Formats: sequence, structure tokens, C-alpha cells
Amino acid sequence: MPSPEAPLARETMAYVLAGGRGSRLLELTDQRAKPAVYFGGKSRIIDFALSNAVNSGIRRIGVATQYKAHSLIRHLNRGWNFFRQERNEGFDILPASQRSGEDWYRGTADAVYQNIDIIEGYAPELIVILAGDHIYKMDYGPMLAQHVNQGADVTVGCIDVARADASGFGVMAVNAVDEITSFVEKPDDPPAMLGRPDRALVSMGIYVFSRKFLIDQLRRDAADAQSSRDFGRDLIPYLVRHGKAVAHPFARSCRRSGYETEDYWRDVGTVDAYYEANIDLTNAMPALDLYERDWPIWTYSEITPPAKFVHDQDARRGQALSSLVSGGCIISGGTLRRTLLFTNVRVHSYALIDSAVILPNASIGRGARLTRVIVEKGVRIPPGLVVGEDPMEDARRFRRTENGVCLITQPMIDRLTA
Repeated sequence: MPSPEAPLARETMAYVLAGGRGSRLLELTDQRAKPAVYFGGKSRIIDFALSNAVNSGIRRIGVATQYKAHSLIRHLNRGWNFFRQERNEGFDILPASQRSGEDWYRGTADAVYQNIDIIEGYAPELIVILAGDHIYKMDYGPMLAQHVNQGADVTVGCIDVARADASGFGVMAVNAVDEITSFVEKPDDPPAMLGRPDRALVSMGIYVFSRKFLIDQLRRDAADAQSSRDFGRDLIPYLVRHGKAVAHPFARSCRRSGYETEDYWRDVGTVDAYYEANIDLTNAMPALDLYERDWPIWTYSEITPPAKFVHDQDARRGQALSSLVSGGCIISGGTLRRTLLFTNVRVHSYALIDSAVILPNASIGRGARLTRVIVEKGVRIPPGLVVGEDPMEDARRFRRTENGVCLITQPMIDRLTA
């Protein structure tokens, strides 16, 4: 159903910050920006923020790119080209192009500042700034309404997380009417929530401004030689001190459906977090429902034939148990358990795959045994390779995390066979 705040959404532009590398994802971001990393069988991480915007009724969107943007730009061109100018819609991809000087994007705020002319061309009343690298479902309408109703200078989306995990975020304190009383970016010792010593209230990287106010603040910040041109480090703390900054708890606008029992939001910024979020989707009732028809996750859908399972002999039976298998996959006499296959994966006879995330176009050789692995796009796993049974051997050959997940790339395989 459309958001009750749809008229506000029609006067809003979504501006998605998608230029970050995401270095904690290691080799997964060697050739692509973090927002372009594959997720959930057929999507990219950025599809969640973009889908939330479209499902909320926002039809004017800009995406700022920078780090290794080709894969991301190609995905956006293929999957997000359905906007029509004659309906007052628009979708702009905004690589760093030195529109307002000789610098590339110096920070998140600068990535907006350098495209002020494009924003003013759309002339929206409101701007919602979105991070393009989180997994969640959210109706932005209630947040827009809160911003207007409270007369805020900025409204910041927030969620409480374990205090031990909060040092990678902006951490805030709020009063009884949601006004932010303090804000510190990525503190080494995150302050706890009042009465909850083990939790911290953190920014989701979602901000609502009026267009005119935001542009004034961006110009003020650009004139400050001491600024790092960043929302979390500079603009938001300044507005907490000198303006009216309010918090919008995620629980008020999180989209839940079916069996979902939690306010699902994930920063899949490490290999372990990425692995767990994908593997969770293989559960009978995962925390994130990708099958909700009223809040679809839009993406580029490659045209593929159906997944195929062949051979029906003892020890050579094409089968998948508690798994997700995307189009174009062929399971030829292999067995999958609690595994997620992206598009066009081949699994050959006698292969046993348990608790794995296999990215597109990979091939798993005959008789291979893989447990708790992520296999990069296009990797050719040689016949008989065993991973996940000898921790020391795994660490010698592949990228093994603290939680025992092995990330496998083609250069790693090539070193084994050289």
C-alpha cells in the first residue's frame, strides 16, 4: 500500500551516497564498490536503499559514485532505467566529476555539495540523504512527516545496537521529544543509552533536510577550511550544537511482513557480517523477508533459464536442502545444504556444499567439498578441493575470518594450481 505521507514523498529527492569502498569486505571490494556487492541471490546492496525510496513514493533519485564505480554504474543503468521525465521523475548517476572545483569527492557532504546544481534543477522541497551500503526495508514517509511536523533542521534515522558494535557509527543521545543532545562520530568508547548500559543509539546514515537549508549548510561547510566535508563528522555535530537536530527511531518506519519479528537493519561491512546475512536467508523463517509483494526489492533481473537439478543416483543426486538457488544454475549430481547460489552457478557431480554463499558464474568442480565459504564471482573451484575441514590449511590458502568463514577468489585458486 502507498505510504500515507505520499504527497510529501512526491516533493522529495533521495540522494544516495554510494562511493565507498568498504575495505573491511577485503577482496569482495577489490573490483567493485561496497554498494555494488552482490546480496541475496540476485540483488546488489544498493538495491535496498533505492527500493525503499521507490516504494515510499520518491521518484527523483540521485546516486553519487566514486570508488571503482563501473560495476555499480552498469548495474544502475540496467536495472534502474525505468524513470520517466514526463512524469516528473528522474534518476541521475553522479560520478565525481569536479563540477565545482578541482577536487574529487572529499567526503559525504562534499559528494552532495558538488552536485548542488543538479539538486536545484529538480527543486524538491525535501532531501533525504541515504547510505547505499545497508540492508533494510524502510518507509521513509513517517520520517519525512516527523521532520516537517517538528520543524527540524535535520532529522537523523537511528537504531540501537550493541555498545560493543557501535564504534563504527555516529553515536547520539536524545531527550524525551527526540531532540539530539549530543553526537559523536565513530568513538572508541561509545556512550551507552540512558538506562541501557549495553546498548548505544547510532545513526543509520539517513538524514532529512529541506533543500534550501541543506544547500545553505553545505556552502557554509565548504567555506570552513577545518571541515572534512562529512555529514557525520562535521554537519550533523554542528547542527546538534547550533540548530535543531531530531532523531527518527527506525522502529517507527521499519517495514515488516509475514514472519518478520525484528526491526531488520544490517551493516554488512565485514566478511563475517556479509556471510551471516546471506546465510540467514536460507532459514525457513529468516529475519529478512525477500518475498513480500507489497514492498519488492527492485533490481536488474537478468533473463535466465530455470534452475536445473539432474542425476538421481546414490551419492550423485542433484539436490538442494534449505537452500536458495537462482536462475541459470545447474546442480549436476551435487548436494547443497544451507547454501545460497547466485545466478548461473554450476555444481558438478559428487560435490558437497554446506553453508556456502556462491556468487554468479562460479563453477564447483567434481567431488569438491566446501563448508562455510564465500566463493567470488566467476571462480572455478577445481575438482576434489576441500575447504572448511582443516582451519590451518584453509588459512594458508584462502582468506579465513575469525569466525571460520573462507573467502575464495580466482587468484587464490590460481596460486594453488600454479
